[in-house]
Amino acid sequence: MIESSFTEGKDLTPAAVLVPVIMRETGLTMLLTQRTAHLRDHAGQVSFPGGRSEESDTSAEATALREAEEEVGIPASQIEILGRLPEYRTGTGFVITPVVGLVTPPLNLKLDDFEVAEVFEPPLEFLLDSSNHMRHTIEVRGTLHEYWAMPWQGYYIWGATAGMLVTLHRFLYSEAGA
Repeated sequence: MIESSFTEGKDLTPAAVLVPVIMRETGLTMLLTQRTAHLRDHAGQVSFPGGRSEESDTSAEATALREAEEEVGIPASQIEILGRLPEYRTGTGFVITPVVGLVTPPLNLKLDDFEVAEVFEPPLEFLLDSSNHMRHTIEVRGTLHEYWAMPWQGYYIWGATAGMLVTLHRFLYSEAGA
């Protein structure tokens, strides 16, 4: 959780994302979204389908499933929930619960034009390869902060999304057995 120092002492907004692993015949992929440029939060960034929790959501899983259907049109009936990753706190005031789900094609995606500019599917193998996990530093209000990034075919996966992918890698590989 690289960004935790940004949020100390703040009230955080609960949110959840679906970390959608797609079972393709050619191998596993991960569905990511490119957010539209006009959004107030995280405009233009690469992200998982997800968003703020609503009062009607009974769990982080409910939020992730609802948001995935609203943003990209994947119905809950096509998603098998595998589990959660640790909460991720962002510098923009969110505490995000990543919910990992296995998605069975075919995907008949219906993008929410207001929130999602496009979707793309990098191979899961690329995203989980630690040689593709790059650390960068940014100065915010006079303090240096580190973040993860994973460029892929013209897309720049960074920040919370990249951090959650690094956490998934750590969970599945070396640190899980340590």
